[in-house]
Amino acid sequence: MTVREVQVADARRSPTVRRRRLGIELRKLRIAADMSALEVTKALEWSPGKVTRLEKAQAVKPMVADTRLLLDLYGVPADDPRYEELLTLTRQARQRGWWNSYKDVLDDSYVEFEAGAEKIHAFELSVIPGLLQTPAYAAALHRGRLIRDPEEVDRLVQLRMERQHLLDHAEPPYLWAVIDEAAILRPFGTVDDRREQLQRLIDTGPMEHVTVQVLPLEAGPHPGLAGSFVILDFPDGDPSLVYAENQHTSVYLEERVEIQRYSMLFQHLSATALSPDATLAYLARTIDQLK
Repeated sequence: MTVREVQVADARRSPTVRRRRLGIELRKLRIAADMSALEVTKALEWSPGKVTRLEKAQAVKPMVADTRLLLDLYGVPADDPRYEELLTLTRQARQRGWWNSYKDVLDDSYVEFEAGAEKIHAFELSVIPGLLQTPAYAAALHRGRLIRDPEEVDRLVQLRMERQHLLDHAEPPYLWAVIDEAAILRPFGTVDDRREQLQRLIDTGPMEHVTVQVLPLEAGPHPGLAGSFVILDFPDGDPSLVYAENQHTSVYLEERVEIQRYSMLFQHLSATALSPDATLAYLARTIDQLK
């Protein structure tokens, strides 16, 4: 297997998502055993908060020995299929993701969740989605954030390009992106740079796992003006996650009511946007108009 093939394969493995799933399953077992987190802490003589950290996936490297102790305490016998499944899940949750080599420039966990997603529904208000950016566009964005160190800009661009291997996987996630027209029209770099970026979006047309729509300015004010967001759906029945951004901060939302609210919002924005075919035609016209 080549280095590139290894990179592409690794893009669909996310220890972060496995830690989240492990925490969910351990919490289910604790509730089924009718025990509180405090009771478990006392029974195992653990430090305060350790049970909660495990259940909320805040333990960077959960210990197999700890999972074994919890399974025994919760009355899960060794011959129960769940026993070995959760031990295996713990081992997988301890692995290093490809993004660990970018910890010097990675400032949140979004990439880790994105890597394990089955479906990605993204609304972008002011920029083109990271999975669809060209190197020149990504570099311009980082410089626009007042990052002046050329080496740091290069590292950030490399990280963004590495993320895009996700779409090359044999079983890629389904990406549906709705992009406000303001992001398309905002100038950057040279005319050739802009053409390359628009062509990158057009090239997604034949891709069955990517859908791109442009939300035209003529649609007027819309609910997406509150900020960009991404809905991540995961395999194996794991709960969805919303990553929402505004001018000052970004948050992760997991409550079902929040997931439903943002899902309805995305449906509204998609219905307001140009159709995928009309979007491709619009992008082609925009390229022709560049001078």
